[in-house]
Formats: sequence, structure tokens, C-alpha cells
Amino acid sequence: MKIIVAGCGKVGDTLVNSLTDENHDVVVIDKSTDVLQQMTNQYDIMCVCGNCADYDTLKNADIKSANMFIAVTGSDELNMLSCFIAKRLGVEHTIARIRNPEYNDNSEGFNFLKQQLDLSIAVNPEQLAAGELFNILKLPSAVNIETFARRKFEMVELILKNDTLLDGMSLMEIRKRFSENFLVCVVRRGDKIYIPDGNFVLKSGDKIGLTASPNEIQRLLKKLSILQKQARNVMILGGSTTAYYLAKLLISSGNNVKIIDKDAKRCKELSSLLPDATVIFGDGAAQEILLEEGLDSMDAFVSLTGIDEENILISSFASSSNVPKVITKVNRMELIGIAEKLGLDCIVSPKTIITDIIVRYARALQSTTGSKMETLYKIMDGKAEAIEFIVEETFSRSNIPLKDLKMEKNSIISGIIRGRKLIIPSGNDVILPGDRVVVIVAGQHFDDLSDIIL
Repeated sequence: MKIIVAGCGKVGDTLVNSLTDENHDVVVIDKSTDVLQQMTNQYDIMCVCGNCADYDTLKNADIKSANMFIAVTGSDELNMLSCFIAKRLGVEHTIARIRNPEYNDNSEGFNFLKQQLDLSIAVNPEQLAAGELFNILKLPSAVNIETFARRKFEMVELILKNDTLLDGMSLMEIRKRFSENFLVCVVRRGDKIYIPDGNFVLKSGDKIGLTASPNEIQRLLKKLSILQKQARNVMILGGSTTAYYLAKLLISSGNNVKIIDKDAKRCKELSSLLPDATVIFGDGAAQEILLEEGLDSMDAFVSLTGIDEENILISSFASSSNVPKVITKVNRMELIGIAEKLGLDCIVSPKTIITDIIVRYARALQSTTGSKMETLYKIMDGKAEAIEFIVEETFSRSNIPLKDLKMEKNSIISGIIRGRKLIIPSGNDVILPGDRVVVIVAGQHFDDLSDIIL
């Protein structure tokens, strides 16, 4: 598929990396020759220098042969305009990043705007990141939560601490000991990813992914003595757009929110937008300010400044101050390993969230043989994928016991959702048309369920 990406900032660069990895033919448009030079040095792609809303620039990018146009420049208005023009020039699928709360806060107005622009998708990475942060703060025991089948089914990533009951237990023993309906479907140990069988033995330090209904997960974590209470008092460092969206979600759920930012103008804006939040003007990098504002009495600390290094260092301080839950925003992938070595295990990156959505959309367009891709998440720090498929009538492996089917290597069916019924599959279960099937795969890319179940 030929895909044009307009804008080569953090999100654009991550998108190009993922789309080229998926073997798409990618063309990049940006105004900066220096940025484009870096892109050509890193990727085997075509680059065009210019304004992505300019007809001649789009013509030079061979817009009429493109299947998809993605605008992720720093300007919402430019993204919308360029997508509108691309659509009029014959591009079938257009995606725009729209970040400004003025466009996003009114759902009726936002839907009208999307409809009039004829956008395939409008994405707001900051709003999506805030939603992910909010989910984690509702279940602080997790370092990552992905939802499927309209939240009927979840995959939760946990890091097993030294005192965990699961240390040294095989998955077979775990299933015998606990009555909850769940599946440990993927494990990261160091740099290796495992799709485990019943004989696999868990160790402290493992990052595990388990799938179940939200209620079953709650019961299991309670039995394991690792269920932390929901965070009620939350301190947010940095008054970014993500911070605004997160604070809005938290306040609407009855949480107490304190935001610290060193920009006086932004503090004034946030005070007006969020009258129920406590907004503090000050430099959060100064430990004294954090302590004066009650860091050690908080249930959670979320670092959302625009500087990754600052987020990591201040999160490390918050962790050493015994804050029960610390979440860190890190965009540069090379810094994630450093953050983990400092003991920071809950890291969120807005740019990877938007990439998951766009990669899923591109793959779904290529799915043709009996299933439709509904959701796709990069999990285990990007080393594996969780994919939800909707099974169609033409799926050739319907109504055959799973024990009689062959799975692609390093893959596992972690859940089947049939109407309101959730099935953690055994060998005797079958897949039927209309089912939602969640599959975990490692080291491979798939766009169709028939490519995984052989």
C-alpha cells in the first residue's frame, strides 16, 4: 500500500518506522530539509520538501497513486486542510491528527467536522494517552491495560515482584490453585518474549500479560495480594494537553487532582479550564516544591513534561518518596530501558498509541479472508502484539475444536467473546462466525486470522 505521511515530528517518525516495517511504500512530506535528510538516512523512502497543503507539493509526492494520506504536522488546521485536499485529489483513506481541545471537547461538533472533511480517522494522541493513563490509575497494580470487545475483555501487563506468590510456579499449577477464569498468555523475561505453555515456570522480575474479564482480574489480583486501591489523590507534573485531558477524566470520577507547571500563563489557563483542580505555579524539578505540595501523601504521581529526561528523573524521585503509583511519559524509545533500570515500570508514550491505531487500520484494509481486524495493540514494550478479530461467515476454520487446529509459531488465542459470553479457550472450544477472537503473537505481523490459525 502506498502511504503519504505529512509531518516528520516525533509522531511522524514513529509512524514511518512502523509503516516501513510493515512493508508499505511510504512517502514523507515536510518543510525542513534537515529533517528529510535524517529520514532518508534512516529509511528507504521517498521524501518531498514543501507545504503538505500545496497542490504542487502533493503532485510531487504522486498523490494520485496514494492509497492513504496521514497528516501529523504540528498544526491541526494544516492537517485538516491537507487531508481535505488529498481526498479531493482521489486518496481513499485520510487520517488527521487533531489535538486542540476546542475541536475535541464537543463530540457533536467534532463528529460534524470529521464528517465534513470526509476523514477516515481523526486521532488525538494526547486524549488517547490520557485515557490509557486513566485506566491504569483505576487499576494501579498494572503497568499497562488494553481493552477488547467494548471493555468486556482486558489484557493486563504486570511485573512480578520479589515477594509474589507466583514466583517459581508453573502455569499449570497456577490454573489448579486459582479458580478465576484467566490466561497468562505472554511473558517478557529480560529481552526475550515467550508464548508460554502449561509447563512454563514464572519468576520474579517477569513481565506477564494476562487476559480475563475486568472482574476476574480484580479477584485474581486480590488473591495474589497485589491489588492496589484506585488512586484518589493524583499529582500531575506538567500542564500539557495530555495533563488537561487526564485531569478532566480524573475530576469527573471524583478524584483530587493537583497540577504543577512552571509556565504562569499555562497555569492561568488550566485554572480556568479546570476549576476543580488545584493548579500550582512552580518548577516541579525542584524537590522542595513537590514535597511542599504533598508528594509523599499522594496515591499517584504522573510526570507529563515535554522533556523525557526530566520525566524520568523526577519520577525516580517520586518513587523513592514511596508514592504508591508512578507513571512516566517517555517518547524516545532509547530512554525507556534507562527508565526501567531506575525502577520505573509504568511508562506511556502517546506517539506509540496513535501508531497502533494507524497500523491496525492499514492492516485491516488488507484483511480479506474470513475475518476483520478490530483492534491492535503493541504490547510487552513493542515486542509482541495483541490483535482482536471479528470472525466472518467465510472463515474456513469455524466450528472445529481448537485442539484439531494448528497455530502459527509464537501465537496463542487468549480469548473468544461470543455475545456476552467470555471464553478463555481450551482445546475443546470452537470459533464461530460473529465471535471476537483475541490473539497474542510475538515476532510476527498478521492482518488476518486465517494466517494465524492454519
